[in-house]
Amino acid sequence: MATATKKAPAKKAETKKEVKIDLKTKRFVVRQSLVGKNTVIEFTNGKGDVVIYNHDKAFALMQKNLEKLACWAKYKSYTATNNIPVVLRGQDLV
Repeated sequence: MATATKKAPAKKAETKKEVKIDLKTKRFVVRQSLVGKNTVIEFTNGKGDVVIYNHDKAFALMQKNLEKLACWAKYKSYTATNNIPVVLRGQDLV
C-alpha cells in the first residue's frame, strides 16, 4: 500500500520522546469517562496526519465550549474526524 508507507509529518506534540500512548484512534475524541485519568491519545486522520495529545489538557482548554454542545449534554463525548478543534491548534497538548 502506498498510503501505509507515506506518513505526514508529525505535529509539534509528537516530537517529545518519552510519551506513552494510552489510546490510538482514527478521530479526535474528548470523553467525560477519560477526564482525570491523564490519558495520552494518538489521533490519525484520513490524510495520515498524526496528533498526540493529553486528554485532560484538551478537556481543560475546551470545557466551556463542550458544556454548550448538545453532544456533550447527551453523550458526554465529543469527536472530530478530520482535525483537532481550532481552540487546540498551536497549543502544547502533551
